[in-house]
Amino acid sequence: MDIKKTVALSWDEFDELRSPRSAENEFDQVVERAISRRGFLGGALAFGSGAAVFGTGMLSGAGRALAQTSTFAFTPVDIATGFDLTVPEGYQWKPLVRWGDALWSDASDAYSPETGVSVDMSDKVFGENTDGMETFVVDGHTLLAINSEYANPEINLPTSSEGVPANADEVRMMKNIQGVTVLEVADTGNGFEIVVDSPYNRRITHETQMTMDGPAAGSDLAKTNADPEGMSPKGTMNNCGSGKTLWGTYLTCEENFNGYFGTTGTMPQDEGYNRYGIGDEGRYAYEKHDARFDLSQEPNEPNRHGWVTEINPADRESTPVKHTALGRFKHENAEMVQANDGRIVVYMGDDERGEFIYKFVSKGTWADGQPTDGLLSDGTLFVAKFNDDQTGAWLPLTPETTGMDMAEMLVFARMAGSKVGATTMDRPEWIAANPLRCEAYCALTNNTNRGVKPNAGGDETPVDGVNPREVNNYGQIVRWQPTGEDHGAETFSWDLFVMAGNPDAAEGLYRGSQNVTSGNMFNSPDGMAFDTKGMLWIQTDGDDSNEGEYVGMGNNQMLVGNPETGEIARFLTAPNGAEVTGLTWSPDQKVAFVGIQHPGGSWPDGEGKPRSAVIAVWREDGATIG
Repeated sequence: MDIKKTVALSWDEFDELRSPRSAENEFDQVVERAISRRGFLGGALAFGSGAAVFGTGMLSGAGRALAQTSTFAFTPVDIATGFDLTVPEGYQWKPLVRWGDALWSDASDAYSPETGVSVDMSDKVFGENTDGMETFVVDGHTLLAINSEYANPEINLPTSSEGVPANADEVRMMKNIQGVTVLEVADTGNGFEIVVDSPYNRRITHETQMTMDGPAAGSDLAKTNADPEGMSPKGTMNNCGSGKTLWGTYLTCEENFNGYFGTTGTMPQDEGYNRYGIGDEGRYAYEKHDARFDLSQEPNEPNRHGWVTEINPADRESTPVKHTALGRFKHENAEMVQANDGRIVVYMGDDERGEFIYKFVSKGTWADGQPTDGLLSDGTLFVAKFNDDQTGAWLPLTPETTGMDMAEMLVFARMAGSKVGATTMDRPEWIAANPLRCEAYCALTNNTNRGVKPNAGGDETPVDGVNPREVNNYGQIVRWQPTGEDHGAETFSWDLFVMAGNPDAAEGLYRGSQNVTSGNMFNSPDGMAFDTKGMLWIQTDGDDSNEGEYVGMGNNQMLVGNPETGEIARFLTAPNGAEVTGLTWSPDQKVAFVGIQHPGGSWPDGEGKPRSAVIAVWREDGATIG
């Protein structure tokens, strides 16, 4: 594998190199199964007069007309194909913070349009490739906790490095511009801006000292030469989606951690490496300059990553905690809700083709003001089984159901999910819970392997009710309603809120569901969040070529969906080359903070390097967003 070529690949493409598609597949049988399902889908996705067969949401034939009459407080925007960012008429936007912007005054000159950020200042500026984020109010101060998912070596490193770190200093640069940023923002009269030198400002990188709790902490699988107790990992990496606890702390989710490890010696033989996509060469060549990432020296180091990590944004001196009870996999986000009896519930998706949806249910209960000790370290991890009759069950992962001990089961949660027969999904991305109704939504972004090849563990990925299209390039959003309107229930019913597609360039199921039209079509739903009004905001990370099967879709975008009517409208379009990722609001809900990752051109400055950024969006009349 040529590392100079891998840095330009998407994470899916990187994983595919580790586990390539076979030359032969059961394509004919897949098509036959897909066609045989269409009778089922015709009923499951058809809703008349707003009444659902199994719930509300998908539109009947009249849905095409309904989707043209907006119930939203904005005029939907058209697609865009250039390097600008667009919002509806009557709205404004501006950059809030860009990669390289200083968090402290001594880093005010750290960023250069020609060379990027200096190594020495790389941990004093806002990180690159923003992703999940949340808002916190601490003693009247507005704080944002924001993920920086990964780094673009060709943008950050000197030209002479050819996109691969050449020495330890360049590796340090890459480590520092990833991770998490906590920063204070304030409305100074010209809109929100960074409060430089705020005592709350903080960078958390690949080198920040962490701790672990839960059943896998201190286990043999977590021990390394540098940490023989297995309790003190360093760093959080590939921080994708996020979450917010009910008690006001930040949950950052470690996703494609596998790409940070390689070896300079003999590659250890480990079944877990295969299932998690860990190979002998990392994307960033860390292993050549830091023994911690060299599998031949520290074979357990990957087991210390791929967790949900809790950060207290109110306390700069606090130590982040990796919660092993929530399982290790490619976490997208962590959506926390509460069961009717007071137990804590966390929904999570594993963002890889053919992997699973999980939920954690605490053993203890919680009420406002009570201690939180043990709530995320003692409980049961479940994995989802979706049945074609639109029922489902949460299957408990325990030593009894999996035949694995607790530590092994959590470190290798994917294998545990396979053992109990969980449903292989089309890349589970963000999960969002409706604040007004007991239901949750998961963006299944796409899956080119659906019906073509098994997942990395050998589990088959046949076309089924919840994943109804083979070679699924468009994605869909599944919604479930817990039995008894209780997030703690172990059964649920489900439906498809939307199947993305192209009604102008595709046939059959690939046209999308009835609430997808020529005016709002999109592909690859990714980020999702509900506002306080119960509207579902949908962000995309898909093909923005605007060609072939993607013609008419334009750049990636942010849309708004109405859970009651199924209506979906486009609110924002990103610069070409970018994905829209991460969404949170100001405390008064009048400003939306939106992440723009890996933009093309020279956005947003108009010159120099492209810079990922968080933007602020507001209504000109001062009303709440939406």
